[in-house]
Amino acid sequence: MATHKIILDTDPGIDDAMAIFFAMQSPDIEILGLTTVYGNVPVSMSAQNALRLCDIAKQSIPVTQGVGMPWVGPESTYAHFVHGDNGFGDIPVAAPLGQLDPRSSAQFIVDTVKANPGEVTLVAVGPLGNLALALRLCPELPSLVKQVYIMGGAAFVKGNVTPLAEANIWNDAHAADIVFGASWPLTMFGLDVTYDIPFAPDFVDILAQKNPILGGFVRDSAQFYMDFYSQGLPERVCYFHDAFPLAYLLKPDLFTFTRGHARIGTGELDRGQTAIAPVGSTMSPLWLEAPTVNVATRVDHAQLTQLFIDTYAL
Repeated sequence: MATHKIILDTDPGIDDAMAIFFAMQSPDIEILGLTTVYGNVPVSMSAQNALRLCDIAKQSIPVTQGVGMPWVGPESTYAHFVHGDNGFGDIPVAAPLGQLDPRSSAQFIVDTVKANPGEVTLVAVGPLGNLALALRLCPELPSLVKQVYIMGGAAFVKGNVTPLAEANIWNDAHAADIVFGASWPLTMFGLDVTYDIPFAPDFVDILAQKNPILGGFVRDSAQFYMDFYSQGLPERVCYFHDAFPLAYLLKPDLFTFTRGHARIGTGELDRGQTAIAPVGSTMSPLWLEAPTVNVATRVDHAQLTQLFIDTYAL
């Protein structure tokens, strides 16, 4: 019996694939569904890629297609320059065998959480439109969810899209504002920790050695991704942002946190900024009335790397 029931909200994506396989490999995680959103790639590709990952892993998990546009503003431009035209570094991938669950991602989240009250952790590793829409469909959702873990944001470090903003939050800042403003227990795993660990190029080779099918897919698809991240650097590096909240589920003691009041920027200049005022650091009512969240600020590099390798080897 798995310890953790999760819905993984995702936009696969190369680091999404690594994270999804990591969750699938862990006996302590039960994936109730893969809810997809636009982000790294358009949402239709995101959904088809999630089905492909289930095929590769021989796993029967519901997959839904969700929000395809930001809450406010025009369609996204996507990150094909990071993830390739097909989202998997342009390696060949077969057409998916499985079919999508007909529900929207937001409706699937609401239905699944209602069916398992107090048991489901939402792990969101893409833009937050599906979670925002689920909150609109079911205002009592925060009282029914166990936890919300988000890969996104940059609290005390600079962003990766603008000086202030990380990609997932920037991609749908108004949705993020809704999600961070809800009354559920939210933990943020942003660039403060995910950019703190550049994995060496042999990391993906080790994953492939431990698990030729799943690790091999990650190794092959990640070459394009590593090319992007290694531009101008003396040696190749790779970042696996999206697996961090899943690692926390399994080994919470690897992380250090700061608790703070969170505000999300939605203006032209501060779009997507995750501004955090640590508890006790301000008397400003504008901040004190903002919900508090836990922000991951440090992680044990060696133990985290070993956790990924050991789990792929299972």
